[in-house]
Amino acid sequence: MVTKTHTISLGAVVAVIVLFSGVYFLMTSDAGSVTYIREGAVIASSSGEVAQTQGEVPVVPAWPLSLDTTEYDKRILALADYKPETTITSMTASGTPTTTVIATPLVYSSTTNIMIKDKRWPASAVYPQGGAILPFKRILAYYGNFYSKHMGILGEYSPDEVVRRLAETKKLWETADPNTPVLEAIEYIAMVAQADAGADGMYRAMMPAVEIEKAYTLAKKIDGILILDLQIGLSSLSKELPKFETYLMRPEVHLALDPEFSMKSGDKPGTVIGTFDAKDINYTIDYMSDIVRAHKLPPKVLLVHRFTDNMVTNATLITPTPEVQVVMVMDGWGPKENKRGTYSRVIEPEPVQFAGIKMFYKNDLKTPSTGLLTPAEVLSLHPKPIYIQYQ
Repeated sequence: MVTKTHTISLGAVVAVIVLFSGVYFLMTSDAGSVTYIREGAVIASSSGEVAQTQGEVPVVPAWPLSLDTTEYDKRILALADYKPETTITSMTASGTPTTTVIATPLVYSSTTNIMIKDKRWPASAVYPQGGAILPFKRILAYYGNFYSKHMGILGEYSPDEVVRRLAETKKLWETADPNTPVLEAIEYIAMVAQADAGADGMYRAMMPAVEIEKAYTLAKKIDGILILDLQIGLSSLSKELPKFETYLMRPEVHLALDPEFSMKSGDKPGTVIGTFDAKDINYTIDYMSDIVRAHKLPPKVLLVHRFTDNMVTNATLITPTPEVQVVMVMDGWGPKENKRGTYSRVIEPEPVQFAGIKMFYKNDLKTPSTGLLTPAEVLSLHPKPIYIQYQ
């Protein structure tokens, strides 16, 4: 049993005590800068820039944008380590070696991405709309909450130091995979599970708007994206998602769900590992899809963290949409071999759309660990993670 205890002080706003406890068993991109008209003469772009017009209203591109499906398929095949052919060497009865070359068949569809015959990956999923981040770029995120040094790197260092360290980490990934551009991200825990029930008995606290805006400003500073991470306690997604709708209306804001702290059992967060079902995740996908359609945004990314089978039930029923891309993120910590084992157990067997992995700067180094997984080692996993997070 690994117990994680964190204290968050909100100053004059509210005092929050957080108790976490869990058992850890351990690509041409359409995601370039696109201009969107906002209210009046305010213009926002998918690159995160905001400008004021000088009386001249720019032309708004047709929506949804077109997708380069050829490049998309090429990149997801690369994530699945596709090899056009396999060479098999065998021996004849006389002891003479013979070589046979077998072509690897692909499965094509007019509506879903390309697949490899008889292989789990790439997962079958509908093509996204143009402007999609994945798989054209690899997302590299730093994680945490500004109130706590124990919940991740965002609370350990100043914003300037976070930016510096993230830039250094980005270089490592660009070196390891020069063919995939790296998009920096801030994954901010915007709703935190609590040891105290709170006034409504839901064992969770939403962070103040000023703190969420601080995370948004940091994401803009790195010309990246913001991912809002939700730990909903005893509450429900139907109650909590509307609180974040105004943020999700921004092109560069995305979402993450943490099933560990979704307490359908009625237990306090941290006493048992929580869970989401495919129905919960599909509800979130539909909710986000409505926002994308209503505001003519590029596709959103939805992360789902997971380190046990029961954290996500009926995963094969999760259904991405053209508006929302789904990444299952392996969230367990420990030595390298344990992390590889967890990835092969909870990510590889149940493909949804994309895969990700989380690294812990401290917990992954606990004895008997010999170090963090390097980018090269992470890229040896099957499928290759397209989302990378450091806590």
